[in-house]
Amino acid sequence: MANTKTTGSKAASAASKTLQNNSTGANSKTAAGSALSQTNAPKKQTSAPAASAASKVLSDGRTSTQSKSAAGSALSQAKGKK
Repeated sequence: MANTKTTGSKAASAASKTLQNNSTGANSKTAAGSALSQTNAPKKQTSAPAASAASKVLSDGRTSTQSKSAAGSALSQAKGKK
């Protein structure tokens, strides 16, 4: 089944703020960029490298709530394992 999920407005806002923050790490920016690119794009899916980055962001205790929101959105749109 094709991915029909898109990034919601709250997650998109969090992703935008994550990308604008100079102190944000590379994994957070990768996940945020993926989430932001999937706003209003139901056919797009998170790539494997971006999903891996998002997973690392979610498991890192030092990550901000905004980064985690963006990472969660990106990860929820990743292609599942078959």
